[in-house]
Amino acid sequence: MSEIKKVVLAYSGGLDTSVILKWLQDTYQCEVVTFTADIGQGEEVEPARKKALQFGIKPENIFIDDLRDEFVRDFVFPMFRANTVYEGEYLLGTSIARPLIAKRQIEIARQTGAEAVSHGATGKGNDQVRFELGYYALNPNIKVIAPWREWDLLSREKLMAYAEKHSIPVDMKHKQGGSPYSMDANLLHISFEGRHLENPAAEAEESMWRWTVSPEQAPDEPEYLDIEFERGDIVGLNGSHMSPAQILSMLNKLGGKHGIGRLDLVENRYVGMKSRGCYETPGGTIMLKAHRAIESITLDREIAHLKDDLMPRYASMIYNGYWWSPERHSLQTLIDHTQQKVNGWVRIKLYKGNVIVVGRDSETDSLFDPNIATFEDDKGAYDQKDAAGFIKLNALRMRIAAKQGQ
Repeated sequence: MSEIKKVVLAYSGGLDTSVILKWLQDTYQCEVVTFTADIGQGEEVEPARKKALQFGIKPENIFIDDLRDEFVRDFVFPMFRANTVYEGEYLLGTSIARPLIAKRQIEIARQTGAEAVSHGATGKGNDQVRFELGYYALNPNIKVIAPWREWDLLSREKLMAYAEKHSIPVDMKHKQGGSPYSMDANLLHISFEGRHLENPAAEAEESMWRWTVSPEQAPDEPEYLDIEFERGDIVGLNGSHMSPAQILSMLNKLGGKHGIGRLDLVENRYVGMKSRGCYETPGGTIMLKAHRAIESITLDREIAHLKDDLMPRYASMIYNGYWWSPERHSLQTLIDHTQQKVNGWVRIKLYKGNVIVVGRDSETDSLFDPNIATFEDDKGAYDQKDAAGFIKLNALRMRIAAKQGQ
């Protein structure tokens, strides 16, 4: 253990990572650098600085970074260019945040001369895989300390006892029993797991949801939203151009107001177990629907179908922690190439949990030809007689098989 002189800890300032900070100091006798990422979790991150100072962390070893725009621009948007959904429902809100945190940790380790990095993910979860695959992809020689795989503090009661023994500040919510759920939030989503939700037959209480009203309580009047796309990314809402983080924040606000984006899911974790979680992804739900709508008029049919074929593979890469892998980079290059002509606007109606596409257009890149698609007189733009030969050729193998069976 003595070869580790300095470690960069992904530090939220909460109970778990505060215990980890002290445990690293005591167990490894090393200098700790704390890194707190603001990726839109909706909570103050500056208190983490005060807590770190209380543990004797040097001011120059405390990193608090606003990564919200980078998160949306370089991670969320590229993922949504692929219309990425895991196991048919999950929009990967937790999965897509981990590679950014891993990247910044490795950068800080290089900057501060740290030999190791540390995280607070448990040995049962996916996040340990996502963090560590990212670490090793970006620095193959880095040492990783995963306390939950080393210590014996495997319950909340033991964590609380350790905190009390070492005078670690514990906020009131933990003293009073804490939230009945384990929560993780960023600009794309908020997730809920544990306790009451560990019974997959139990319905989540209405009071659990943080970002969305129930569809029953949503406004009785629909709201319309015009979404502008350039090369597959959203660049404006209702005529106003915004930063990536501002766009997703606004979509979350509007979607939450109308009860959009709730999900109750039992997913298959990378480590082999099934896990039940609830998610709120209002902005992502709108984004996915709108992106598919603009692609419907700007993408060639076979390219669109190829993307749909590849999407589950892409989703598994992200879910399983392979964001920094060569195969993900290669697939991203293909996906981004398909988005060069995905430009235009989509009109969405938000109403009681529903995202309804009511219009779309692209002045420069639409492949929709009304002269050919019309049900009225097309004045010879499409010769319907051509369909007969096409059908006979495609039916030939089935006709031959049918004759064999006579």
